[in-house]
Amino acid sequence: MIANPASAYVHIPFCRRRCFYCDFPISVLGNHQRGETSGTVESYVDRLGEEIAATPKLNEHPLETVFFGGGTPSLLSVPQLETILDQLDQHFGIAPAAEISMEMDPGTFNLEHLQGYLSAGVNRISLGVQALDDRTLESCGRYHRTADVYRSVDWLHQVAMPNWSLDLISGLPHQTLTDWETGLSKAVALHPHHLSIYDLTVEPQTVFAKRYQPGDKPLPTDEQTAAMYRLAQAFLTAQGYEHYEVSNYAKLGHQCQHNLTYWRNQPYYGFGLGATSYTQLQRVSRPRTLATYGEWVKEFYAAGGIHSEPPTPTLEQLLDRLMLGLRLKEGIGGDEVRSLCDSTTWATLRAALNPHIAQGWVILEGDTWATLQRLWLSDPEGFLFSNVVLSDCFRAIEDLAEA
Repeated sequence: MIANPASAYVHIPFCRRRCFYCDFPISVLGNHQRGETSGTVESYVDRLGEEIAATPKLNEHPLETVFFGGGTPSLLSVPQLETILDQLDQHFGIAPAAEISMEMDPGTFNLEHLQGYLSAGVNRISLGVQALDDRTLESCGRYHRTADVYRSVDWLHQVAMPNWSLDLISGLPHQTLTDWETGLSKAVALHPHHLSIYDLTVEPQTVFAKRYQPGDKPLPTDEQTAAMYRLAQAFLTAQGYEHYEVSNYAKLGHQCQHNLTYWRNQPYYGFGLGATSYTQLQRVSRPRTLATYGEWVKEFYAAGGIHSEPPTPTLEQLLDRLMLGLRLKEGIGGDEVRSLCDSTTWATLRAALNPHIAQGWVILEGDTWATLQRLWLSDPEGFLFSNVVLSDCFRAIEDLAEA
């Protein structure tokens, strides 16, 4: 039985500027415009409304999570955010206790904006801090500075935001292990409910890709970034944060429910520039520029939405489930593994996992296909080397598919 979506992702692509590490689909507004003053933003909100209205409703139950990502969603005016939420509620319904998350950047909103977002229904904030020293922020091309961070956090405390998170990046230029430890201490002192810790990836076509080669100075070495990962795990878990996903830590009751939808490979609607939806076992990606997205929406709207017959389960879906599920501390349940592969495929997968089981990176509860209860990665070493584990799994399954 195919599950129906109870989550929606909405991409807001506007930013003050493009950060030096960023390859996301965004549109730069400059340092002074916001949704209140930008016709481009207003037009985009209209296109979102058209896409939402044209999307087939696949579930009689209302949305349990909504996530506004970016870009910088905190550049939206409060009325623009309210408009999008009203459209989602009218078309799909939003459950009274739904988690409604919004990514926000320090320096792009004020207390009045925050109060308006909260009144509109936002109950979870992800604050894009990235670093807590001005030198590092400047080296990344960030718009904000540490004073903006502390001001933003003060406002979050003032409005008693029920759930909020800080984003930090490790492995940045000139960053040392001592710098990283200091940044973690400063972050925890702000008392966030949740932290997302990302290791820098130098993506093609970014400013960093033109300046640096991975592993070369001033970027930390692989050994140094691995030490940063281990340090974060030890420090944050000692502070009472559960390491529930490769890059995410949460106090009790504050896991990001929307992102768990992704990692558990559950379906979700996606709206907006560059967004991907996952419904009826199919992933559909939207165009990555404003012009092409606008044309796509017109065609989508005219056609009344895309709703085709779902495909049957494939080895590709097994690989998707491994790639996503092994990011989680909870791993993947045995029943789900059996629903995606037979005993022959499991034998192939188990052979690929055996060396990593011996190293202590992979843990099984139940030793055979029939008795398997759960499959997960150890913390921190299994998480740290998850790409190695997954590469071996992918290679084994692909070889089986070609046989």
